[in-house]
Order: sequence, then structure tokens, then C-alpha cells
Amino acid sequence: MQVAILMIHVAIAIALVVLILLQQGKGAEAGAAFGGGASQTVFGSRGSGSFLSRTTAVLAAAFFATSLTLAYFASQASEAPEAGIPDARLIEQQSGLPTLDDEARDVDNTAPVLEESDG
Repeated sequence: MQVAILMIHVAIAIALVVLILLQQGKGAEAGAAFGGGASQTVFGSRGSGSFLSRTTAVLAAAFFATSLTLAYFASQASEAPEAGIPDARLIEQQSGLPTLDDEARDVDNTAPVLEESDG
């Protein structure tokens, strides 16, 4: 379920980028207002502004919803018990082998000294 929502989220993000890049700036409307051939366009004399802006708004709302859904999934995953590496103290208790923290101080841990040769 989470992977499907993530794929939808990425598709919406790509569509938003494309739609935003397709839209014209506010300065481009001045030429269309004086009959700059806008009546023969696919979207009519008003241009593509209303269609593209409405589609962008719908996709932005969907992007926001998928973002919140993915955040909810991430918060639920952090509350679940971890199935990864157990605590080190638990491993030491289960193994029964001596550890570095044990009080067995009778072991000689000094490094060997190499003898120098006079040759």
C-alpha cells in the first residue's frame, strides 16, 4: 500500500512540474488581450490559464494528501517494534560467553616485547 501511494506521489510531482512549466507568466496575457491570435488556440480566447491553473490546483491538493499519507505511514513504522539487531546486553546474556566487561582481570593483556638483536 505504501509503495503504491509513493508511486502515485512521484507521478503527481512530475505532472505538477510539467504543468507549472507549461503555464505562461502574467506578462504574456497582455498580447492575448488585444487579439494576438488567441481566439484560434485550443483552449479558446481566454487561453489555457484557467484549465491549467485548475489542474495544477487539483494536483497540488493530491500531492499534499499523498504527502500526509506517507508521513502517517512513516510515523506508524517508527512506533512498531524493531526487528533488526537486538541490544548488545541481550546478546551477551544469551550467549554465556565472557565479555570485555566481565571482571576476569587475571588474564595478561600486555603486548609482547620484541628482543633486539645486536647483529
